[in-house]
Amino acid sequence: MDVSLNNIGKKYEGREKFTIRHIDLEIKSQDFCVILGPSGCGKSTLLRMIAGLNSITEGELLFGDKLMNKVEPKDRNIAMVFQSYALYPHMTVYDNMAFSLKMRKASKELIHERVMEAAEVLQIKDYLYNRPAEISGGQRQRVALGRAMVRKPAVFLMDEPLSNLDAKLREHMRVELVRLHKRLGTTSIYVTHDQTEAMTMATKIVLLNNGVIQQQGPPEELYQHPANLFVAGFIGTPTMNTFAGQIESGQFVSEGGSFTMAAPEGMRELFAAHEGRKITLGVRGERFEEGLSDLNHLEMKVEVIEMLGKEQLLYCTLKDGKQCVISAPGYKKYTTDEDVVFHVKPEAMHFFDTESGLRLENLSEKK
Repeated sequence: MDVSLNNIGKKYEGREKFTIRHIDLEIKSQDFCVILGPSGCGKSTLLRMIAGLNSITEGELLFGDKLMNKVEPKDRNIAMVFQSYALYPHMTVYDNMAFSLKMRKASKELIHERVMEAAEVLQIKDYLYNRPAEISGGQRQRVALGRAMVRKPAVFLMDEPLSNLDAKLREHMRVELVRLHKRLGTTSIYVTHDQTEAMTMATKIVLLNNGVIQQQGPPEELYQHPANLFVAGFIGTPTMNTFAGQIESGQFVSEGGSFTMAAPEGMRELFAAHEGRKITLGVRGERFEEGLSDLNHLEMKVEVIEMLGKEQLLYCTLKDGKQCVISAPGYKKYTTDEDVVFHVKPEAMHFFDTESGLRLENLSEKK
């Protein structure tokens, strides 16, 4: 089912400012949409508005072509999985999964069929007659998912369902959730503050900050073409390296003048139009290449090496004291206090207006 949010806003009684405002979002049927952002950005509030647990102050929420603003949560044909498993401790796994259908007075045959089908998909058939305290955290999360699955909802809503799991189990459950989504084909909306979860699971990411959408689109779009400095800094591990500077004679000159970058061929006119503007250069850690070039090279010293196996992170300092992190293949040999030279190809450079934070191309479009 398609979910549409048209100019959605939320303002709590007694507060002057809107918590969320001007949210325009189209979630297509069978999408796995991840609402991403830092704590307090409004992502859980937005999810609760879609669920009907929070009222909508302004705008329209549509499921398909049906207006849902005043529809009760129980009538929205949704299923929600919370951060806490919220399982009934005195009930078996089977009864926890069957509970919502029993409350709807479904037949015993239908309940059994749905529970067994979900248990098969989630690989928890061996635990159906255990109580929640007798199974692991990962298994309890599967039970919570199963409880939502048996309802066969039109929309799945998930509010940080993996945050209580350890790192290894989170990694495993990310893969399982993607497989589950592909198998069920249900429209899913997932809230998290973890950009790794968003990048690995989503077909569409919606990145929020201070109740406003900063950028939305496929994960690769937010990674390769961040709309502003917030997106550039939030998406990616390690975070994007940024260098303050300005445009001089059609080139980027770093603050302090320690290095110069030639304008990429496709941006020469744009640079000319913004001569003298303070801008920020962004470069992903893996886009630095070792060795000299005619321009676009940086001299630095390796201070700390973080070996991760297939890659290593080099924490370096430029001559002007500016720090950056470079992702290099794990098989290459570097030593601390080593002087190194890296260069950056034009297609690997991102330029942002320092004052507004907007991507330089977006600033031009806005004007």
